[in-house]
Amino acid sequence: MKRILSVILSVCLIVGLYPVGKAEAFGESDISAKSAVLIEAESGRVIFEKNAYERRQMASTTKIMSALLCIESGSLDDYFKVDSEAIKVEGSSMGLVEGDLVTKRILCYGMLLPSGNDAANAAAVKVAGSVENFVAMMNRRAQQLGLSDTHFVTPSGLDDDTDDHYSTAYDMAMLARECMKNETFAEIASASSACLEYGNPPYRRWLSNSNKLLDTCEGVNGVKTGFTDKAGRCLISSCERNGVKLICVTLDAPNDWQDHNRMLNFGFSQLVNVSPECDYRAFSLNVVGGKTPNVMCSVVGEPSVTLYANEADKVKSEVILPQFVYAPIAAGEKVGEIRFTLGEDVVYVCDICSNEYVEMQKTEKSGAIDKLKDKLEEFIHS
Repeated sequence: MKRILSVILSVCLIVGLYPVGKAEAFGESDISAKSAVLIEAESGRVIFEKNAYERRQMASTTKIMSALLCIESGSLDDYFKVDSEAIKVEGSSMGLVEGDLVTKRILCYGMLLPSGNDAANAAAVKVAGSVENFVAMMNRRAQQLGLSDTHFVTPSGLDDDTDDHYSTAYDMAMLARECMKNETFAEIASASSACLEYGNPPYRRWLSNSNKLLDTCEGVNGVKTGFTDKAGRCLISSCERNGVKLICVTLDAPNDWQDHNRMLNFGFSQLVNVSPECDYRAFSLNVVGGKTPNVMCSVVGEPSVTLYANEADKVKSEVILPQFVYAPIAAGEKVGEIRFTLGEDVVYVCDICSNEYVEMQKTEKSGAIDKLKDKLEEFIHS
């Protein structure tokens, strides 16, 4: 009996030594979503997927494209009156009424936080002149980003009768990856709430974000929720822990919050962020036609790359530099790069830039031209 108790105690002690909170590997059956994908944000590398390339409705996650185009159109803080017809739309709203004065920035908050369909339509008309023109812009941008399985019909993501409004979990992850590179978009998408001034006359009011992962899941900094009867529950999240950045997408997921927690925890249990060693940190580059024969250059920033733990020692670096450059060279001008590779894949690129300005060496010919310019200027002024 004592021996049996001793064995049981030993087993308990061994189990107690295993780390707590580390996600276990899981499969498609552990995810409620009909389509899902987890990617590493810097490289776009797929970490986990379930039917990630099947076309599905994506509901209000559509608005991340609408918000991106609105931000890219510029003049974000100029007030204007909303189009009275555009805001007459069903579903979720930021509370716009006829005659309201808003800015494009405020409409982006309205799209990304409370998922306002009125905000999406108002932004569409302001940016492109009409909803139809804006949808055409959305589809052109999708093509530019290589989203070959994505097609938009509305700026808001409301169900359409034709079933022509669709994307895939993978395409939406790649779109979110692009959106989160935009500092203004990332700032808005990461806000749990925001106090904004709009109306007629504008007055202060609060908008709350429907993405509860921002407050319940460590490291989440975006992106967007969505729901329609056809699409089901849709969710895109962006998350960073210990330098590792992940983007997670679920489409038609009854338990989307749980899905994202599981997938994100799994991803962070598999990946590490490392600083690969460079063969060189400083360079001297020959300059043709400069007042000095060479220019000192250096690597910009601290290289870092996210990998599976067993890949960290397999990264190689390759310096790409020309034999010489032509003057003039501006300080901070890119002259080359270091490419970090894993097998045949480029996993990170680091710029090499000049440390100083190198002026062009004037020749007799250029000196004569300068003298002629000076005389012309004197003649014009006189």
